[in-house]
Amino acid sequence: EKFEGVQDMACDTFLKICVKCRRRFVMLQIGEAEPFLCDLLRNIQTHTNDLESLQVNTFYEAVGLMVSAEPDTARAGDYLVQLMSLPNMKWQQIMQMARQNPMSLREAEPCRKLANILGTNTSVCTSMKGTFQKQLGLIFNDVLAVYKTYSEICSGVIATDGPVAAKRSDVKLMRSVKRQALRLLETFLDKADATDLKQVGIGFVHTMLDPVLGDYSRSVPDARNAEVLSLFAVVVERFGSTVESEIGTIFDACFQSTLSMITKNYEEYPDHRIKFYSLLRAVVKHCFRAICALSPEQISLLIDSIVWAFRHTERNVADLGLNLLLELLNSIQKSEFVNVFHQKHCVQLIQEIVAAMTDTFHKPGFKLHVLILQHLFSIVADTSVLTVPIWDASQKQYPSNEHYVRDSLTGLLSSNFPNMSQIQVQAIVAGMFDLRKDYSAFKNHLRDFLVQTKEFATENNAELYAEETAHQRENERQRLSAIPGMVKPAEMHDMNL
Repeated sequence: EKFEGVQDMACDTFLKICVKCRRRFVMLQIGEAEPFLCDLLRNIQTHTNDLESLQVNTFYEAVGLMVSAEPDTARAGDYLVQLMSLPNMKWQQIMQMARQNPMSLREAEPCRKLANILGTNTSVCTSMKGTFQKQLGLIFNDVLAVYKTYSEICSGVIATDGPVAAKRSDVKLMRSVKRQALRLLETFLDKADATDLKQVGIGFVHTMLDPVLGDYSRSVPDARNAEVLSLFAVVVERFGSTVESEIGTIFDACFQSTLSMITKNYEEYPDHRIKFYSLLRAVVKHCFRAICALSPEQISLLIDSIVWAFRHTERNVADLGLNLLLELLNSIQKSEFVNVFHQKHCVQLIQEIVAAMTDTFHKPGFKLHVLILQHLFSIVADTSVLTVPIWDASQKQYPSNEHYVRDSLTGLLSSNFPNMSQIQVQAIVAGMFDLRKDYSAFKNHLRDFLVQTKEFATENNAELYAEETAHQRENERQRLSAIPGMVKPAEMHDMNL
């Protein structure tokens, strides 16, 4: 059917059917000589001839779901070979042509075909998860070789002709191939289970380091693919402490080079920004010992980058920074690094979080502001955790860390909010420490403080109550779900058939 939108609808519907009924297609039905999947695979070229590239990918994802439902591992492997025979044939043709004439890879048509084939592989990998390993093994080395080739070409062109060259159609096509290659590798690592990852081994990661990470650090900013950051975030998440020895290499390649791109302003490189902080969060969560091994200068740079993130006016970036900071603080509290870290950064972080919390642009982050401040005040007041002074003893003496932070915070609030009396400020600071053990009371105290400020007095402060509103919605949903017929069928969970 050539009418606009009909093919898209048909492919999407086919995928939905396969999501719910995938097992039916690999079972032998009454009156049939073989499962429906066998006939489908034999005639797959006929079924896909009239489809656009994105529709082909949807179709392959759907058939991949059928293959994944086959309980016999050997038979599922045979099905996968049949399913990928056409893309693999096209892939080998392009590789053969490239061996004979490397310049052929710069032509538009091979670029488009490679991007489409990699997209098809990614779609099947999404469906088949770790069992896709057999297919990935067939093309893995070629994928890295193509990636490296296009990296060198793109970097050379952009370095010669300037950043404007990144917008040229030929460079865009080559970068799209690189992007699809990264997505394929990321999808496999993300979807594979622990057994599959064990079979692949850490060697899989080592093989990618120079072609992917090395290329990222060597490339000019406009030639760097943000997907490199998300790929290695998944590597860290899935391999955990196994890749701790490689964190230094990852940081050397990604950290400073990406920061120099994203801290120039709040607008450029939005994808790099999000994926950079996702990578940092993965490292903090899964390879914390590697963070402890960083130099004091690198730790300071890490903290500055986190502060820059939660200052950002884009909510998703600010939330990433706040969550990252909270996870970092929780990990540091349990480590031998706790005293050294808080001596240098505790007061700075309290000041920065208070500054963000009292900025009306950052109201959506109120819950995380509360959690971070509660954590920091609890650490400061607990002499069994923080056992050294965090103030500069050469300047002034204090009875305790709590007294020092109270004094610093009182001075900060007095200067920032001149409309408040000294008695009001002292009461606010006292409440922050006195109520730190009760989350609800502490949150209400901070909210009352914000409402008293001139900045929030005339604002709609509904976002400060977002947590309570969400609880009310969830309670209402649970109440309705307990009454038959009160929840729409579309909102109910379906059983796979």
